[in-house]
Amino acid sequence: MRCLVTGASGFVGANLVHELSAQGHGVRALLRPGADVRGLEGAQLDVVHGDLTDGPESLSRAMEGCDWVFHVAASYALWMRDYAPMYRANVEGTRNILRAAVSARVRRVVYTSTVGCIGLPRPGVGGEIQPTDEDAPVTEAQMSNPYKHSKWLAEVVARDAAREGVPVVIVNPSAPVGPRDVKPTPTGQVIVDYLSGRMPACLDTGLNWVHVRDVAKGHVLAAERGRLGERYILGHAEGNWTMVRTFEELSALTGLPPVRRTVPWHVAFVAAQFSEGWSRLTGKPPRAPVAGVRMARYKMWFNPSKAIRELGLPQTPPRDALADAVGWFRAQGMAR
Repeated sequence: MRCLVTGASGFVGANLVHELSAQGHGVRALLRPGADVRGLEGAQLDVVHGDLTDGPESLSRAMEGCDWVFHVAASYALWMRDYAPMYRANVEGTRNILRAAVSARVRRVVYTSTVGCIGLPRPGVGGEIQPTDEDAPVTEAQMSNPYKHSKWLAEVVARDAAREGVPVVIVNPSAPVGPRDVKPTPTGQVIVDYLSGRMPACLDTGLNWVHVRDVAKGHVLAAERGRLGERYILGHAEGNWTMVRTFEELSALTGLPPVRRTVPWHVAFVAAQFSEGWSRLTGKPPRAPVAGVRMARYKMWFNPSKAIRELGLPQTPPRDALADAVGWFRAQGMAR
């Protein structure tokens, strides 16, 4: 297939480009001028320069001759001085991509959302956290920060387009980890900070870890097998770990001391508010954004059984994913 990938220079996008190339698909990457392309080194691809806000006509020309479009690009930040560009990129950009896909008559669009748009896990019998799936009830009011809210609105655009006949499949990655995290992402930064000795304590929260390579393969599988209008959690069935366990696994991999001390949530929240107040004065991003602390109030545990069952989503052990991330960060000189 001939494929267009938006956001190809990002963490998931770069790994998707490598996966498509390895499977023999033709890849065209939509990149903004000056994009950091370190994650694309060694991949076979064509580059077209453009932006999600260029409009459907320009984007349709970028899709010319393509069978599949993978809309991975998004503005991902937990703190910005002005969130208007985030909404333009995430919401209007998605609308532009889908309109362009109709004009270009592509056969399938895979839209990359986030598990942040899925209902949060709640305590079950005996207080045990029950991972949620794609059918968990959720409302726009639960989108607690601009990133989640903008992605929620973008997913609504994608669902509406599917109802109107646009061939869209939605994927919701959990917490990808692995190689080519060049920025790094907020989750990757946690690992970098740990490796660098800058993680004395953590919050009592949890994530669903998944190898970024499995997420990339999940995108391809969604294009091949996904049901139109459906969404699929791209996660790992055994990847629901507390942060304390995550650091224990990292300790076993690296020989560094684990992080076992936890900070009460309300203390972290107050500290984050002070940190953001200082950031508004200096313009520098806060060390711990309020949005991140708010999300950490809940264990972000999810059930990817639908993607495993319907798509055949691979299940690389989370420990292997962390090991690959550690090796890559160290090889890049991003951590000692």
